[in-house]
Amino acid sequence: MTDAPEAPEPITPQVAEAAKDAHGTNPWNNRDFRLLWIGRLSAVLAIQTQGAALLWQVYDIARRDHPIQEASLYLGLIGLCQFVPLLALTLPAGEMADRLDRKKTVVLSILVEGLCAILFLGLALHGSPPLWSLLAVAALFGAARAFLAPASQAFLPMVVGRAALPRAIAAQSIAFQTGSIAAPAIAGLIVGVAVPYAYATALCLFCVGLSCFLMIRTSGKPRRERTPFSAIAMFDAVGVGLKYVWNTKVVLGAISLDLVVVLLAGVALLTPIFARDILHIGAEGFGLLRASFGAGALLMAVGLSRFPIVRRGGAWMFGAVAVFGLCALTFGVSRMAWLSGIALFIAGAADMVSVNIRQTLIQLATPDEMRGRVSSVSMLFIGASNELGEFYTGFAVRILGPIGAALFGGFGALASTGLWARWFPDLRKADKLS
Repeated sequence: MTDAPEAPEPITPQVAEAAKDAHGTNPWNNRDFRLLWIGRLSAVLAIQTQGAALLWQVYDIARRDHPIQEASLYLGLIGLCQFVPLLALTLPAGEMADRLDRKKTVVLSILVEGLCAILFLGLALHGSPPLWSLLAVAALFGAARAFLAPASQAFLPMVVGRAALPRAIAAQSIAFQTGSIAAPAIAGLIVGVAVPYAYATALCLFCVGLSCFLMIRTSGKPRRERTPFSAIAMFDAVGVGLKYVWNTKVVLGAISLDLVVVLLAGVALLTPIFARDILHIGAEGFGLLRASFGAGALLMAVGLSRFPIVRRGGAWMFGAVAVFGLCALTFGVSRMAWLSGIALFIAGAADMVSVNIRQTLIQLATPDEMRGRVSSVSMLFIGASNELGEFYTGFAVRILGPIGAALFGGFGALASTGLWARWFPDLRKADKLS
């Protein structure tokens, strides 16, 4: 009589991690990563196409009744309406990413973003919708992003494992920057024909991204032991995440530097103003300006995925931020479209170096059970730098004019580089990115 077969050993998190690391340092060997990458690219294309169309539509409507300085405030309100829900929801969303299934959270967030695309499309078909309606949908979109960002960032290490993480982050950046290049250029061309077509394109892309995430087999359930939900426990967990970031000076310095620099020197909001009223290159030129920044970032991301930065990470990061500030100054003084495009191209490449190093430092320095909360803090800083930065830039244009706002931001970025290098010596001395 033969012995009964032994029951298979349960697959522990350590075994699952070892299986992912068996793919080596190349994330492309992983089927789920390929699906995640395509889903990420589709979602970014949708978000960037929709965002570029919204910026142009709002500014075009506002300029019919207001001068440049006042119309720029409406562009700032787009960022503010997205930042308020990000501020209110991102930290609780990070705690939920450490408690609930991260993949399901990503899927639900993309569903809501697709709903926003439908609403934008309906409003665009109206012809000239009231600006408050566009801002209201932008606020809903900001709420969806609050849940998407920490869940998707925390899900990536679960898919690829630690060994492939640095190259996976660079590859994810390729997806983001490809969308940042293609989407604004495409949106500029489509908007030149009709704004509703841009929103319809975004809706189709959201559907593609959603399909890819639904086909991923990797479980999104975090390793953290699930406990009964309570508001007190949630705020306590959020507090733990904030304390961890505060005490880990490398992480705190990296994300706060990004906040200050992009807040001061973010030039994305200025592109419709410069394209329409300073460079006089229209909607197509606006798309090309937006694409120039992404083109530089994409090429740098491709290079980093093949030849990642492994030593002197802190020095590389501070150098990249300084170059970003110089490019903002160049963009502000330029009166030639080709020079403005080159400045944005180099700024995109420099920004990609900074982003890659920051994300690698954060992911490698953070244990899995806290990645959702730490990612939410990081995304809150990034959201503040982008969305709140749009509001700040709109206000700065109202006070200083578009040229003065660009110059002030460039000088501010350079000054911040020197201050952060002094205040965060651990970040400046950060060496190995492995």
